[in-house]
Amino acid sequence: MADNVINLNKARKARDKAAKNAKAAENRAGHGRTKGEKAKGISMAEKLKQVLDDAKRDRDPK
Repeated sequence: MADNVINLNKARKARDKAAKNAKAAENRAGHGRTKGEKAKGISMAEKLKQVLDDAKRDRDPK
């Protein structure tokens, strides 16, 4: 019977800590990106826009 003895206080704290970590991970995922990630995304969008603009054919006005 000594094998099944657990400290309920430690079990409760471990459960609460796991729930807190799960909530923190959910919040990190939901609150956007870092400043560097935002800057990288903006620069890549500008580069893509420039490539697409360069690839456009000019139509002759009628």
